[in-house]
Amino acid sequence: MISSKNEGSAVRPRNIMGSPNYAARLVKVSKAYGPTRALDQLNLTLDRGEILALLGPNGAGKTTAVSVLTGTRRADSGSVELLGGSPRNLAIRRRIGLTPQESGFPNALRVGEILRLVRAHYPAPLADPVLFDRFPLQPLLRRQAGGLSGGQKRMLAVALAFAGAPELVFLDEPTTGLDVDARRALWRAIGAYRDDGGTIVLTTHYLEEAEALATRVVVIHGGRAVAAGSVDEIRGRVGQSRVRFDGEAPDNLPSATRIERSDGRVTIYTQDADALVRAMVQRGVAFANLEVQPASLEEAFVEITGGGTQ
Repeated sequence: MISSKNEGSAVRPRNIMGSPNYAARLVKVSKAYGPTRALDQLNLTLDRGEILALLGPNGAGKTTAVSVLTGTRRADSGSVELLGGSPRNLAIRRRIGLTPQESGFPNALRVGEILRLVRAHYPAPLADPVLFDRFPLQPLLRRQAGGLSGGQKRMLAVALAFAGAPELVFLDEPTTGLDVDARRALWRAIGAYRDDGGTIVLTTHYLEEAEALATRVVVIHGGRAVAAGSVDEIRGRVGQSRVRFDGEAPDNLPSATRIERSDGRVTIYTQDADALVRAMVQRGVAFANLEVQPASLEEAFVEITGGGTQ
């Protein structure tokens, strides 16, 4: 066992008198690296108890925003607030957890030693039963870090962000390198943490991850927030639906913006799915296995950012 004294069993949100209802905030924050402006007057508010997904193309400023919020980089201008104080304040930073995009461990240290070392920095770290229920690390406790696979190292790095039972966790591309089963196990751990009252900011290249986890999405492009809302609201920014069926698609259907055909399956993108289906019926179009779905988050993302890739 790797227990530490004063262990907790779950997140313990603090309700400090006079503290704001939001967990963190950026107000007109700018940050440049030489001639490159990573953040440009960025405004961002993180509400307590939410899972906020930051999306954007490569170079949009997502990681820089996380770095400024966590105090690992200083903003050039603007104001930054974290849990009612400054992210440069050590007492404030002890109340957060962080998994950066890249992390490394001393090869000779064992997993149990790494967990014990990190948890010693927190006043009431997560109890063993809770930690090992959420993260499959117990079989690895005596393994040296140098002998772990890439996925095991990534799982350990993410678990360390939660090990101190922080109020707020920042996850920068948390599931990179994980297989499908490990990714979904991590999604369950993130959901359990939020159910306990925790707050999360995550960046991700996997748009299905944002769809599965996020209570709110902010799309960053060119260092600015260009869209914000729930997944459904972001999809609604595009205003398109997909109508899919088996059959042949006639030409000149009303409100059809794009038609795709593949192996007898037709996909029609439309601004008005009801009108399109009515027109198909009125024209006697033969179809089977009809599906009508809203635009995916990925399609909305591409539309909002002008086709940038993550």
